[in-house]
Formats: sequence, structure tokens, C-alpha cells
Amino acid sequence: MNFTKFKENFFKKMKTLKIIGTKEEITIGKIFCLGRNYIEHVKEMKSDIPIQPIIFLKPQSAIIHDGEMIIKPKISNELHHEVELVVAISKKGKHIQKNDAFNYILGYAIGLDMTLRDLQSEAKKKGLPWTLAKGFDTSAPVSDIIPADKIQNPHNLTISCSVNGVIRQKSSTSKMIFTIDDIIEYVSSIFTIERGDLIFTGTPEGVGEVRPGERITAEIENHISISHLIGSE
Repeated sequence: MNFTKFKENFFKKMKTLKIIGTKEEITIGKIFCLGRNYIEHVKEMKSDIPIQPIIFLKPQSAIIHDGEMIIKPKISNELHHEVELVVAISKKGKHIQKNDAFNYILGYAIGLDMTLRDLQSEAKKKGLPWTLAKGFDTSAPVSDIIPADKIQNPHNLTISCSVNGVIRQKSSTSKMIFTIDDIIEYVSSIFTIERGDLIFTGTPEGVGEVRPGERITAEIENHISISHLIGSE
């Protein structure tokens, strides 16, 4: 197989997201996630308020699109929902200053940081990483990307999550502890960010369990929503 054919086959396997209002799709790169970025969620988890962003990663295989099924793995008995605003990165950067951060944003999406809470709780007790609890297949449902110029103020968006039509989480991105520009400045001080990278910016209060057979819907009010049936292995 020649290199061109190899490259075409390789990128066919990569996950992509559509950019709304265009014919363009981007290939998803690194998936950064924030923990404990809303005060009320910190309180409900009985955790300490962080003095700097808490960052973890999900693999690209965690991504699913609107309508695809979220699968609860056999290794867990407790699957939780966490609704989040997602930031899509437009270009490569390193050591980005806060006042320049918005120049690196392609757009925004709604996402779910699905979490195996029993595994996460056990990992926390033992001081172990959260990878199994956060990075399993289908743990990162995400919508198409709303171009940045279509969102007047990303720090004044209402995000929500409902299960079987009942609201579980509803809050404003104005309540983030670390703002989007704070996050980009911090993340880029450690990692090179690149076009197609995603940042899940943390979840507000109201996280809770979902079970196979239930339907979960996440929304940026007046902009976009995604909906998924919960299944199991």
C-alpha cells in the first residue's frame, strides 16, 4: 500500500465533528476534560475547591455522536451523567496568553462526560488515576460544533441535562470557577493545543445515575442538543 492510500485509510478511522453552517468537518484530536469547575458541583462531590484547573484526558474512542448509544461497561454498577460546554480548538498553539485565548477557538458544542462513579470513587480512595472511570468507549458524547462567531458570550450560556424528559442538571456557564480563557492559558502552558482538540469545561451540580433503557438529552439552550439511549454490554 502506498503512503497516500495508507493516510486515506488511517483518517477514515479517525473521529470527526461537523461545523454547523459549513460543509467542513474536523478530525478530533486530544480530548481535555476539567474536573471540579463549578462550585456547587464541588460541594455535592464533597471535594475541595481547586486552586488551578484539574485536567484529565479521554481517548478519541470515547467520542460518539448524536443518537448513538451510550454503553455501560460490565466493570461498573453506577453510570453517571455530567453535562458540559465543549470548546473546539481552531489552530496550533503553545503558551497562549489569556488575552489571546479566544483567537484559538473554532467553536462550541454540548457534551457529556459519562462517568463510572463507583470506579472513580474507588480510584480516589486509593489515589489512582480516573482513566477507567472516565475514558471508556462511548463516555464522551458530543454535538456538532457551533462556530465561535455564532455564540455572543460563551460565559452566559444555559446548559442542561435531562433523563427521560426530567431535568437533572441546569446551570449557566457564568458559574465556572475557571473561565474558558483561563483554561486555554493553563492547558497550553503544558500541552501544545492543535486544531480539532476538544476541551470539556466541567459540569455543574445535579450529576446522577442513569440506567440501561433510559434516554439522556444534553442541551445548550437556544442552540443545540444531543440525545442518547443508555445501553449495556
